[in-house]
Amino acid sequence: MRVDEFDFDLPEERIALRPASPRDAARLLVVRPGAALQDCGVRDLSGLLQAGDVMVFNDTKVIPAQLHGTRSREGSTSGVAVTLLERMDESAWWALAKPGRRLKPGDHIRFGHAENAGPNTLSAMVEEKHADGRVRLTFSSHGPALDAAIAALGEAPLPPYIASRRLPDARDMADYQTIYAAHEGAVAAPTAGLHFTPDLMQALDHAGIAREFVTLHVGPGTFLPVKSDDTAGHVMHAEHGVIAADIAERLNAARAAGGRIVAVGTTALRLLESAADATGCIKPFSGATDIFITPGHRFHGVDLLMTNFHLPRSTLFMLVAAFSGLATMKAAYAHAVASGYRFYSYGDASLLFPQEPDAEPQG
Repeated sequence: MRVDEFDFDLPEERIALRPASPRDAARLLVVRPGAALQDCGVRDLSGLLQAGDVMVFNDTKVIPAQLHGTRSREGSTSGVAVTLLERMDESAWWALAKPGRRLKPGDHIRFGHAENAGPNTLSAMVEEKHADGRVRLTFSSHGPALDAAIAALGEAPLPPYIASRRLPDARDMADYQTIYAAHEGAVAAPTAGLHFTPDLMQALDHAGIAREFVTLHVGPGTFLPVKSDDTAGHVMHAEHGVIAADIAERLNAARAAGGRIVAVGTTALRLLESAADATGCIKPFSGATDIFITPGHRFHGVDLLMTNFHLPRSTLFMLVAAFSGLATMKAAYAHAVASGYRFYSYGDASLLFPQEPDAEPQG
């Protein structure tokens, strides 16, 4: 499909710069294909779902992956920002550098302040550089010492649509993390999960709605624009995910008993779809997935989707269009814009029901 089919008008002021407070005070738009839109709140979730449903959360933990440093080469220096992407071993990471043109193999980068010792300073050498802006960095520290240095020097890796309008601060280190985050490795938050509070979890428990946790370490692909004119020309970055065998077994049992699988976020959905077979059976999973979901995809592992409002022409808007139908989602987003819903990572949420399995892709 042509990428411009997924375009829509989004005023800049609709992009949220801070989350709702408390988190579960965010708005929730319920989208049922063929039915009227329903304006609700995230706190209404327990009444919108049914006893026996299972909400599936992504428990990845965001690392402070944004580092600022100074590149030195033959007596000259320049500033560089680095976003860590993937750890290769105890001392090496793949990263995105900006501006990448300032770096070449052999360059040294110092992060933090040279006069400070311990976790307040860190250096790295550029080992490789790729045309897409990725660089392989080998750090001066390794193992737990490197982790401590990154924790001390790093900032929350806010999406560019937020970071371009304000600097990250101490609030973001808490705001840009789910309350159930457990396994470090993400460079972007599974943002639908940011709406959940202990009170909301308790309300879901009382309503008989179960929960399970899977892990998908969200990579930079969630930030990257689609540069091709056709969806067929876009390649997703691979991300590492895990669904434990006992969790897959419980999900299948819940479905067999009449419960619905509710993915909390597109990352949970992508992992479940990667693990489900054509019959809808969810298999244990451990490995990389680069699944790219566009209209025409048949969903096997997920029955409902809770997700934030996404940007025009993004892979995430393509995914929700695949789930509920492109025309349905364009109408829903037009309503959201007109009604003052807040978009993107710190914005409001939607609860999406699927279009009929035999429905033609809407365009």
